[in-house]
Order: sequence, then C-alpha cells, then structure tokens
Amino acid sequence: MISTVLRPVRKLSIILEMIKFEHTVFAMPFALSSAIVAANGLPPLRVIWWILAAMVGARSAAMTFNRIADAHIDTLNPRTAQRAIPSGLVSTGTAWLFTIISAAVLVLAAWELNALAFALSPVALVSVMGYSYTKRFTSFSHLWLGLCLGIAPVGAWIAVTGEMGFPSMVLSAAVICWTAGFDIIYSLQDVEFDKQMGLFSLPSRIGPGRALLASRILHAGMIALLVLFGVLTSRGCVYYAGAALMAGFLVYEQSLVSTDDISRVNAAFFTMNGMVSMVMLAFVAVDVFL
Repeated sequence: MISTVLRPVRKLSIILEMIKFEHTVFAMPFALSSAIVAANGLPPLRVIWWILAAMVGARSAAMTFNRIADAHIDTLNPRTAQRAIPSGLVSTGTAWLFTIISAAVLVLAAWELNALAFALSPVALVSVMGYSYTKRFTSFSHLWLGLCLGIAPVGAWIAVTGEMGFPSMVLSAAVICWTAGFDIIYSLQDVEFDKQMGLFSLPSRIGPGRALLASRILHAGMIALLVLFGVLTSRGCVYYAGAALMAGFLVYEQSLVSTDDISRVNAAFFTMNGMVSMVMLAFVAVDVFL
C-alpha cells in the first residue's frame, strides 16, 4: 500500500530532477523585480502568486517538452544518456502528460491575471517550446533560449499593469543577453558532439574562442541594458550598486572558463547565475522600498 502511494511521488521527483526544477530561480527573480518596479512597491499577493504559477507552468512545460524532443539526441550523447527519458526512468507518455498539465497551469494563471496576459499565453507557450528545435537549424538558438527567459519580466509587468511597458522590454533584453551568454558557456561541453550531430551551437560553428568572446559581449550588453532600465524607471543608488555587483559576478563567471579549461563550467553556469538573479531581486526590492 505504501509503495503504491509513494510511486507517483517518486515519479514526480524524477521528473522535477529531469527538468532541473530548481533552475526556475534563474528567471523568477527578474520577473519579481519587474513586478515590484511596475507596482512601485509590493504587488497584491494574489498577483504574485499567479505570476509564480505562470512561471513554474511555462518553464516546466518547456523543459519537459525539450526532454521529449531531444530524447534521441540525449541517448547518443554520453553526457546526457542517463537522463530520465533515455534511461527509461520516465516514459514519453508520462512526460507528455506533465507537459500538458504544466501548460494548463500557465494558461490558468494568465486567465486569473488579466485579459492581455491570457491572450498572450499561447504565444509564450509556442516561444518556450519552440526553442527545443532551434539548435537543429540556427546558431542563434542561444538567443532564442534567452527570449524564453526574457518573457518573464514582460509577463510580470503585464500581470501588474495590464499593458506591455517599454521598461519591461529593456529588462527582457537584458535577460536575453545574460541567458545567451551563459548558455554559450554551457554548450562548450558538447562542442565535438554537436559537430558530429550537425547541431548549431555557437562554439561548434565558430569555435570556442570566438564563442566565448560573443558570450562576454552579451554579458557586457546585459549590464548596459540594466543601467538603461534603471534610468527609465528612475532607480536609485542601491539599484546601481546591485548592477555593479552583478557585473562583478559576470566577470568572475567568465574567468572560470577558457578554451583550454572547461572543468568549472557547472560552477559558472549554476552557482554564479543563481547569485546574479538573486542579487537583482534583492537590490531592486531594497531600492524600491527605500
């Protein structure tokens, strides 16, 4: 009896590990930062709740669909062959069910927020799920992934104001640059495999050295856009101190990898980017509330 009850729980835990659920923290602080700035304070708790639900639903649907779409590629890659679907821990049918439920959570959350959010929810779903196929035909797949995360601050602004504000688009562009920059770093692990499979990651197409340069330019662009966002929204010294700290984290992240040594990619990807996003939320919140 106990094993029967625990079986769905175990399956869910496997799925959450498969989609790296904890990495929702990457985009969520930017969404909450956008909501706080749009509201010029703390938005109603109901709005915050549905923003979080929409983000969890969108990312979970996108990541699970990505695992389905890439299952045959993951099987061939030694780095990813032990993922849940290739290894048989999760069936394709179960993954599809989780994708549909997650997409429904996004649509429900958008419905609960406002008409514009609901109207744009299918666009968001197509965008985040479409990423799964971009690496098959374009080296700009890193920017598409950035767009998937960059939807978050625009969506949060819409959730609070009912309209698409220009400052949220600037913040979205910052997130796009940030995400594309760290995704290029992450893709250094699969340069040879991507070449063999004909996949279009930037390092496999232009070489790791040039790809790292592109990553650094993108991260510099992120900081410039964060400064512009601060100007547009009349932020104070605390915000700019946070932007400076994020710049320091990104410089350190870039220092962790080189064309000769990618052994610290995980530290650059997971640890530093989590810190960047949390600094954003913390300093925006303090700046607005002060």
